[in-house]
Amino acid sequence: MRRRDFAIGLLLAATSRPVRGQEPAKQHRIAIVIPTGLAAGIGVGDRLWMAFFQELRQLGDVEGLNLTVERYSGEGRPERYPDLAREVVSGNPAVIVAAGNAFARAARAATDTIPIVWIGGSLIRAGLVSSLARPGGNITGVTSDAGIEISGKRLQILKEAVPSASKIAYLRIEQGWGGAGGQPLPAGAEQQQLDEASRQLKISLMDMVAREATPTELRRVFAKTEQEHPDAIIVGPMGELIANRQLIVELVEQSRLPAIYPWREYVEAGGLMAYAGDFVELARRMADDVHEILNGAKPGDIPIYQPTKFEFLINRKAADELGLTLPATLLGRADEVIE
Repeated sequence: MRRRDFAIGLLLAATSRPVRGQEPAKQHRIAIVIPTGLAAGIGVGDRLWMAFFQELRQLGDVEGLNLTVERYSGEGRPERYPDLAREVVSGNPAVIVAAGNAFARAARAATDTIPIVWIGGSLIRAGLVSSLARPGGNITGVTSDAGIEISGKRLQILKEAVPSASKIAYLRIEQGWGGAGGQPLPAGAEQQQLDEASRQLKISLMDMVAREATPTELRRVFAKTEQEHPDAIIVGPMGELIANRQLIVELVEQSRLPAIYPWREYVEAGGLMAYAGDFVELARRMADDVHEILNGAKPGDIPIYQPTKFEFLINRKAADELGLTLPATLLGRADEVIE
């Protein structure tokens, strides 16, 4: 045997040794908490969580192999979040993945050491960080908030779709704007942007506030709002609301009012229009944060990510059912028209 062939044979033998002698992959345990819905459904049929787990797998963090995932739901009951946060923290996971500002606040109050990767509105307005570039402390993540002007943009689109609209209701969750200690806060900069846009468009904006994200409360709010006869509805970007998107779309349909939504998923559920960030992009960035932390990065050093891609979607079938004729200029600007 020639020396080169002998050397190659030794190399192949070395690389084909049984894996028994190798060190086992390091095990990690993370906890994922959603504001409402079934905990067992996290990662099943939901575009955000499916993209999250897919990105983790591509990074080498595989559930059932080197990753254990504990799943929790707040069941749409914000008053339960502090107890739930303490329960999650008592298990001492390597990372807590928190969906929504309300639970992120509860988790941050329960621990200042366990890293928290969050997806929600604005941590700055919630008082949990002072900088997107360097959040500090034990929290980082991704925000659906690309700037307060997005809310005004949605209102402008809605007015263009319904030029006769003079009174528009803004649906939001009260706890979604809460401050330190879970105390409710005014809607803040986003509400101010909507107020300014409504003045410019000569629209009366009415607050449509649900105390919590439960079907009973959402039905109550819609019934109350119907008595005030708005001309259209704009749905806020809170995570607690998107978890109830099918019900919200159904309630909007029953009201026979046009509406604009903050996420594609509402339009896929039958809603009229959405000016939306890309959930898949946010999910992948969130998974990247988790991977970095599992490999030693400090959450406070990881910048909070803001969406850079937006899409304008129209559901033509929903428009037809409302008897709404959308302007050709608006249809022409849509990134996608669902027939």
